[in-house]
Amino acid sequence: MTVDAVARSHVAAPHGTTPLVARLRSVLRPDQVRDGVSEVNLYRHDASNLVGHASVVCFAESTDDVRAIVLVANEFGVPFVARGSGTGLAGGAVPMGGAIVVSTAKMNRILSVDPVNRVAWVEPGVLNLDLSKQIAHLGVHFAPDPSSQQTCSIGGNVANNSGGPHCLADGVTSAHIHAVEAVLPDGSVTVLGGEEPEPAGYDLRGVFVGSEGMFGVATKVCVKLMANPPGVATMLLDFADVADGAQLVSDIIADGIVPAAVEMMDQLCLRAVEAFIHAGLPVEQAAALLIEVVGLPAAVAAQVERIGELAGRRNVGGVRVAADDAERALLWKGRKSAFGAIARIKPNYYLHDTVVPRHKLPEVLEQVYEIAARHELLVLNVFHAGDGNLHPLLVYDAREPGVVERVHAAGDEIVRVSVAAGGVLSGEHGIGLEKRDLMPLMFSEIDLAAQADLRRAFDPRCLSNPDKVLPSPAGCGDIHSIPEGAWV
Repeated sequence: MTVDAVARSHVAAPHGTTPLVARLRSVLRPDQVRDGVSEVNLYRHDASNLVGHASVVCFAESTDDVRAIVLVANEFGVPFVARGSGTGLAGGAVPMGGAIVVSTAKMNRILSVDPVNRVAWVEPGVLNLDLSKQIAHLGVHFAPDPSSQQTCSIGGNVANNSGGPHCLADGVTSAHIHAVEAVLPDGSVTVLGGEEPEPAGYDLRGVFVGSEGMFGVATKVCVKLMANPPGVATMLLDFADVADGAQLVSDIIADGIVPAAVEMMDQLCLRAVEAFIHAGLPVEQAAALLIEVVGLPAAVAAQVERIGELAGRRNVGGVRVAADDAERALLWKGRKSAFGAIARIKPNYYLHDTVVPRHKLPEVLEQVYEIAARHELLVLNVFHAGDGNLHPLLVYDAREPGVVERVHAAGDEIVRVSVAAGGVLSGEHGIGLEKRDLMPLMFSEIDLAAQADLRRAFDPRCLSNPDKVLPSPAGCGDIHSIPEGAWV
């Protein structure tokens, strides 16, 4: 969109609104279109440390609503960005250049559930945990379980190909989506994929999942449901040396055991969480592993015994097995409350998301601690150790002069050492704005050009969440001239 087009869309209309807002109110109910300064400012950011600029927020309630909004965006040449619960951590839902925010939060119905074939059709605003809770009586659940499970939406999971603690055995979101109904960037509606095991044609469903809003807006999602396991054991193992815990992860996988989840928390994290939940965590130890195994009861018992044997070879301090569902829930509450618990230490945090080979975990963790110390920052490590998905939390007080710059510099270094170790930029948070300009660390100009070609195949005008993921000129900066989001 040219600067002139932006200006025209914001010229005051007779009723005190811009032509863009007036047009949106003509295709939606007026109460679905909000342009008040205080209301719009709430949607300038997601859960990341990046802030953008929106012109208007539209609360869609149906596929027809989303289509109407997208058609207006095309009419005015104004970019739009879909937003679910706003829990993204990479700036993927940050509106750029006065974009229209398309909120799908009110599209929150579970449309149908087939417990026999284990599929369900849901709207994108359904919360992840709400889905599993509402189908629990059928003996099934939705497997992806990000730490923001209580608040993140299925649409957001689809956009970012989200994971969570239990993605080690079950796989990330792409393994649990059969089909997506989507409003494409030109306003057309289509269904990508299908309920059948192998839909005909190209796997456009696989292309759409993880596309971070660049290919359109998901309006209905057909999810795969997993049977609840007959047996579950949750173990907490603690270590005096972080490296011993990290090495045990590789030992377990090499032994042929693939747990449902393997999570690690270091000492600073353990102390913050224990002060919050009072679960008797081993706060004097350097690190703890939270390991969950599932399956038939006899197999679960055998795996627990074997993991204990392997842990003994790595100087394990203690092995605790949850005695019942209540204790298991408490341990998992500790893991999933980690990000909130750090507020007891500092008011702000910057959470990173990289993946490294499992055997490189001890080496990269050592570098992460060194980077934080050199920048005079505190770092908590709490992460999906089973698949090497690191989540270093740099905790800080944004009111301290110069600290934001140090945090940003340290985060950049962490990404670079992760990639240098044979890792990747992101495991589940996405690229968004946060890592857009780091894409050349992993991809050549030819790679980025190919990705840009795919993006333009879906969205030739680059209206759907522009300037995310792909750096200019592979992105849409050459078309929209949209400034970068501000770091706060």
